[in-house]
Amino acid sequence: MSDDEVFAALASPVRREVLRILLVGGAQPVQALAEHFEMRRPSLSEHLKVLKDAGLVSEQKQGRFRYYSLEAAPLHDLTEWLSPYEQFWRQKLRGLRDLLDEEDDL
Repeated sequence: MSDDEVFAALASPVRREVLRILLVGGAQPVQALAEHFEMRRPSLSEHLKVLKDAGLVSEQKQGRFRYYSLEAAPLHDLTEWLSPYEQFWRQKLRGLRDLLDEEDDL
């Protein structure tokens, strides 16, 4: 799994929503996940495959159902990569706040 695979997986709003659902609701079978989307299960399964290949979800078979769980480690790696950019934006926002405060004083 590479950062490129993780970024590519996160590029889809559907896949980001799947991750959010798993974060909030815990492990779920495909059927439960499919209820959140207006798409056929095979299409959702393709999205889950991309997430699984990127290491963002794991799959566990229980009986005839496959349960998917969030795997947050790749997101942690991205957080480390994005950290310098966050600091950049914090500086820019501080500058904007200071500018607005100066205007309020006028």
